[in-house]
Amino acid sequence: MSQEELFQSMKKSIVEGNVEEAGKLAEKSLKEGVDARDSITRGFTPGIEKVGELWEEGEYFLPELVVASDAMKAALSILEPSLKSGLGGHTRGTVVIGTVEGDIHDIGKSLVGAIMAANGFNVIDLGVDVPVQRFVDRAKESGAQAIGLSALLTTTMMNQKRVIEILEKEGIRKSIKVLVGGAPVSKEWAQRIGADDAPGDAFEAVSSLIKLLVEGVRA
Repeated sequence: MSQEELFQSMKKSIVEGNVEEAGKLAEKSLKEGVDARDSITRGFTPGIEKVGELWEEGEYFLPELVVASDAMKAALSILEPSLKSGLGGHTRGTVVIGTVEGDIHDIGKSLVGAIMAANGFNVIDLGVDVPVQRFVDRAKESGAQAIGLSALLTTTMMNQKRVIEILEKEGIRKSIKVLVGGAPVSKEWAQRIGADDAPGDAFEAVSSLIKLLVEGVRA
């Protein structure tokens, strides 16, 4: 099997929600010396993108999303250790992430969390359909330096704005960076609601966090 065929098989395993196959392909890629980042960006992520398209087209429903998410998580659990950046016990900061209230999509959010954790961040994943106040409360409890807000539906994007409004109301916005993401989310939207950035993918999210938290540069 060529590398390109391997990537196509990875994509297919996600689209079909084949948890066992996704895990086996992740293991196979590591044994064959394929870079874990390539496996994610060229193999498994295209599968997730296809699942998203099928959802938008009304071809896929909640059961298909769940099994696709499980397949993605199975692959990531195997690939994540090889993504570790050798930071030892050092952490780059604590990040609270979750999918905003009214939205139950977790595939993209879970991918972002896995890549962040693999790059030295302490990630607190609140899950899906998270009340806006919960993000703020958990960030304060944990001393988090950043919050990541995912919204896959245009109808739930306003909840990203509401989290920022609460941070401002409680006087802690300047001490907590906010990243927003999701299929309908753009950098223009991030600027409009006062977020720090809207990364295009999980790896860009990590780069953005490093700039914001470690280097103190706004993305």
